[in-house]
Amino acid sequence: MAAYAKAKIFYISIGCCLILGVECFSGGSNCTLTIQPGGSVTIPCHYDKKYTQQKKYWYSEIDNNKIYTNTTEKNLSVIDHPDQCLFTVTMRNLQNKHTGDYYCFVETGEQSQIDIYKPSLKIQSAPDVFVVSSSVSGHEGGNVSVECLYSSGYQNKTKRWCRYKDQSCYEEKRTDTSQNPSVQISDDGRRSFTVLMTGLRLTDSGWYWCSVGDTLTPVQLTVTKAKADTVKNISATGHQENNNNTPAAINKLQKNKDLLTVWLPVSAALLLLLILVGVFTWRWRRRLNKRQIRERNSSTDDAIYSKPGDPVIYSTINDENPNDPSKDITTYSTVDHVPGSEAKPPAGGTIYSTMILH
Repeated sequence: MAAYAKAKIFYISIGCCLILGVECFSGGSNCTLTIQPGGSVTIPCHYDKKYTQQKKYWYSEIDNNKIYTNTTEKNLSVIDHPDQCLFTVTMRNLQNKHTGDYYCFVETGEQSQIDIYKPSLKIQSAPDVFVVSSSVSGHEGGNVSVECLYSSGYQNKTKRWCRYKDQSCYEEKRTDTSQNPSVQISDDGRRSFTVLMTGLRLTDSGWYWCSVGDTLTPVQLTVTKAKADTVKNISATGHQENNNNTPAAINKLQKNKDLLTVWLPVSAALLLLLILVGVFTWRWRRRLNKRQIRERNSSTDDAIYSKPGDPVIYSTINDENPNDPSKDITTYSTVDHVPGSEAKPPAGGTIYSTMILH
């Protein structure tokens, strides 16, 4: 029995390498998925088309619990998708007690079964490998990018993007001509690498893995049919015009963010300076206008009141009937600083007064 267990573990380890394209180590090391406490994960279990009608189940080695497909519980769902030749296992609200080994099994009859996949779950506060979003989508002919993050201990591990269905993997910095040019992997050296898929096709839909060393995280890609106007643009130009997921576009977006971070405070400071200059100018002009008004008032006063140098002031008083010119009384006044100076009154019965200033 022990020998059978060892053989089974060895088979599973090799199967993990072949299907997922991850590193394998001696001693029966398994493919590991790391999840945060309280988090969730969906694991795809592919099977051969000939097992479409067979029973499948999810088995926990921790408590020897067996959950058949099309079962939904509070924190566990096992759903079969015969049209895709896979069943998915969704585990929610994961805790430390869920750390351990699990199996995807297919019953073949006569009490025999096939373990099609054996993942190991590790619950930890800082996952070794994880993704921002485990489900991404794109349009036919378009592009999609996935950001895979990893801990510092995986800095020098090989980064891969693997497709479960056809057992193909794409490695970072690999120059092999067999690599699909529509899949690019770039590692920024800051604990994350980006997978860019261009020219999407409907057949690209399915499950993929971000792989760093022997640690994985699943990602589901859904490709939908492109809209009519999008298809027209692609056929006319040979590429999708609105392409925001290319490395150049991503770099341009990052540069724009950096410029925005610098120019926002500078613009605010310039705006404040302009406001202060405007207020100062307004107050200065207001003060200048007041001064000009005072000067004009002073000039008017000088025109009304005589200066000592003016010899005569003429004024006409008519307080009875303004329409009767015979009632006008005109007063001539002479101001002279020289004693003995007199003003000679004009003819016609006009009143003269002479003022001598001593």
